[in-house]
Parts: sequence; C-alpha cells; structure tokens
Amino acid sequence: MIKASVCTIGDEILIGQIIDTNTALISSKLNEAGIRISRKVSIGDDPATIKSFLKEELENNDIVITTGGLGPTGDDLTKQSLFELTGATAWLCSEEQAAVNREILHSRGLDTLMTNTAQAMYPDSGEVIVNRVGTAPILVFRLKSELFPNKPTLYAMPGVPHETATALTDVLDDIKHHFNLPSICHKSIMTYGMAESALEQRINPWVKTLDEDMHLAYLPNTLTGVKLRLSIYGAADRNEALSRIETRFAELHSLLGNIIYSDGESNLESVVGKLLAKRGETLSIAESCTGGEISHLITTVAGSSAYYLGSVTSYAIPVKEKLLSVKDDTILRNGVVSSAVAVEMAEGVRNLTGSTYSLATTGWADSYGDEHEPAGTVWIAVSGPAGSVSRRAVYHNDRKRNIERFAATALNMLRLYILGDI
Repeated sequence: MIKASVCTIGDEILIGQIIDTNTALISSKLNEAGIRISRKVSIGDDPATIKSFLKEELENNDIVITTGGLGPTGDDLTKQSLFELTGATAWLCSEEQAAVNREILHSRGLDTLMTNTAQAMYPDSGEVIVNRVGTAPILVFRLKSELFPNKPTLYAMPGVPHETATALTDVLDDIKHHFNLPSICHKSIMTYGMAESALEQRINPWVKTLDEDMHLAYLPNTLTGVKLRLSIYGAADRNEALSRIETRFAELHSLLGNIIYSDGESNLESVVGKLLAKRGETLSIAESCTGGEISHLITTVAGSSAYYLGSVTSYAIPVKEKLLSVKDDTILRNGVVSSAVAVEMAEGVRNLTGSTYSLATTGWADSYGDEHEPAGTVWIAVSGPAGSVSRRAVYHNDRKRNIERFAATALNMLRLYILGDI
C-alpha cells in the first residue's frame, strides 16, 4: 500500500496560534484514495529543521505533502529549503502563476510587489501546479534515485486553509495519474440520536456478518452525529462492490429506523431543508441559549430562502415576553429553562412569522443553572400543524460544544416532527 506523510510547516502552528485544519483534511482525502498515512509532522520555521525532517519523511514514504511556508514574507522558508533539499541548481518563473498573481492583486486594488513576483519562482528540480485562488503555487518534486533510492514525490502546498482545500483536488488528480492506487469503494450513512457506543452495541450482530473485505468505521461528530462508513478495499469490480455495500446498508434501516437521517454524507440542516422544500413548507426559529447557531446552520444551505422565514434571538427575558409573547407567569412558575417556556417561544415565533413549523431553544450552555435545571440543560420545542411538542436534553461539555449539541439535537427533533415520528 502506498504510504504518505503529511507535514505542516510554521511556528504559528507549533505554538497554537493557528489551529491546524489542513492535516485532517489532507489525511482524510488521502485515506479515501487508498493511501496509508504513516505520520503527521509539524515543523517550525527553521531551514535546518525543515530539511532534516523532510529528508526523513521522504526516505520512509512514497508521498510527502507539506503545507505552509510558501508566502511572500521573510519567515516563509519552505521554498528555499526545498531548493536545497531536492538538488535544484536554478530558479525558474511560472508565467502562468505570475499572471494569476497579478490578476488577484489587481482585483484587490493592490500593486504587484517584488515579493509577489518572487512567489511565482520555483526550483528547477520541481514542477508547478498553478494555484488559482492564491499567489503561492503548488510545487511538485518527483525525486530521483540519486537523492532518494525509493524515488518519492513531494508536494508543497500553501498553508491558507481555503487554498489548501482547493489545491488538494489538483494534488489528488496528480497522485492518481502517477500512482497505481488500489480500488476503494466507500459509502456512508448518517445517524443522529444514539451514542457511538450504543450504536455499536445495537448493530454488532450485523457487523459480525460482514464479508471479510468489508470494513466499517464509526465517525462521530458533534453537529452531524455518527457517520457509519462501509468500505471495500482492492475490489476487482467497483460496481459489484458498491452494490454489495448498498445491500448491506439497506439492512441497517430495519435495525436503526429513523436514527438514520441520510443515505450519504448530508448534514442535518440540508436534510431538513430538503424536507421543507419538497413539501413547500416554511420554518421560523426562536433561539435563546443557542444564540443564532441554528439559524446560522439553516442559512448555510443554498436555497434556504425558499423555506426559511427568519428568527428571533430572544436571549433576554423581556425579548421573550415582548416579541414572542411568552407569559411572565409562565417563567415565574416554571423557570426560563423549561418545557412551557420553550413551547411558548415556538408558538410565539410561528404566530409572528406565519411559518408552517417553528423551532425554539432555551437552556443553560455552561456553568450557570437554576433551581429547576442544571448547567448543560436545553429544552427544545417544535410547533406545527400537529401541535407543539417539547423535549429535554442534558450535555456535559464546554459552552461551545454544548451550543453545538443543542443546535444539532434541535434540528434532528424538527426532522422527526416533520416526518411524523414525534
């Protein structure tokens, strides 16, 4: 199996100033392509260290991918280090990248500086894949046996996350063109509402019946639930392998029922959006503890204006009372974090907007709480043609994670309500 190492370069990653999202993305895409990740390495901005670490990675892998250090400033040292490491003798200019750079800078109302021009330069030991969304080209070094007997390939990509994501598509195309990758077939289904351990226990008898070449992965995520991915590696007939995966996943529907919300990798907000759009129905939201998180998720879906009417972020009690018609007596008798308040919030925003359905949240996201409910509690209510329902959930995470869990649980409750399952 082809082995790869993923290396990030930059002091800002080592000291935690920037969160490294590139490594996770690159590793997941390489794995999907059938490439085994042998190591992940973070390297500081020191030429000797860069060369030493990359030399070791190149000696022990078929592919090495780096991100970072290709920018126009003095602390961007990757390109010079690669010049020395790969036995280059001269610098060349990529005219195509230079043209892209001028276009990008001029579109921003900026002049082209010498440092920007220098970014289009590359060592003559390598090749260039043009970066269409940034000024640092992707560098490719197909190293010869005189330097590395295993003849590895090194890809140097820019470190800006959106540039990395765009460049990765081109890098993967190049890898597939130059390497004989094994045939891999993947299919995923998305679940929500059952913890990973409980899910594993539920489907364990089914897992034991899988063919030897099938591999099941459990991939939990706060916002999307647990993804179940079934893979077949080295399939001689891709269509036959996919058909087998489809057959086995179809069996899971009888085991899990409405815990499965998508045959594929859709998220909850897009699934809810499709349900609403298909039915020609609309949604409004009243949020307290989630602070607009649900509304944000809903509006990340293209075309959400067809079904999403709007929201009220009623963080303060007077806003709940004045805009959503939550009764003062309801709060006094039940507490602001309660089923009754959640229901009145949902009904209030539905009456305000005239939507088919409404969704509301009220809770304690972190260390606060009251005599009625502890920290980490959320009450969620859905209102619609079938009336209003509420559910309570309690999570024990930090504030940010609790808010994410509250939002995802609310979206899943809305999904089940629309389907008539609650």
